[in-house]
Amino acid sequence: MTETTPPGPPALDTSIHEPALDAGEVDLLLFMLERTRATFAWKVGGLDAEALRRPFPPSQMTLGGLVKHLAFVEEDMVVRWLGVGGYGAPWNATTPDDWPGWDWRSATDDSPADLYGWWQAAVERSRAVWASLTADGGLDEPAGIEWPDGQPNRRRVLVDLNAEYARHLGHADLFREAIDGLVGEDPPQP
Repeated sequence: MTETTPPGPPALDTSIHEPALDAGEVDLLLFMLERTRATFAWKVGGLDAEALRRPFPPSQMTLGGLVKHLAFVEEDMVVRWLGVGGYGAPWNATTPDDWPGWDWRSATDDSPADLYGWWQAAVERSRAVWASLTADGGLDEPAGIEWPDGQPNRRRVLVDLNAEYARHLGHADLFREAIDGLVGEDPPQP
């Protein structure tokens, strides 16, 4: 009987494509988001379930929780903040009683393939939506959400998405270094 080795975690895209030196606002904001996504993918990519589930006391935060949380953030900003479409799996199987924090708590029950897959799918959907929205009226158009003090424009939503990644990229950086010593500012490029 021949034993087969299960496939490892899926490879995440860590490529960074620099914009033109004279790029405009939209291209620069989208570039910063893509660069941060690539760096996040580098920091969380290629890990097994044990590494993704490892907490870093005193916090209960895990890299798997970060991956699932940012997958939800990408999805939530498209659906709720921008008003495009509906939630897909696994979010559409939750109830209001599961929140807040379901994304963080439930990640320890998920496989690396599911975590990485949900994040990659959410990023691809978000990319497509942002490409469409920036081609159709740009960032000055109103977003699809109403806040107590008014309606933000798309620019504000894009900046907030960048800020959410920035907030958690520092966590991923420290956690990954503790797991296997990986350090650096940007993923290596070919």
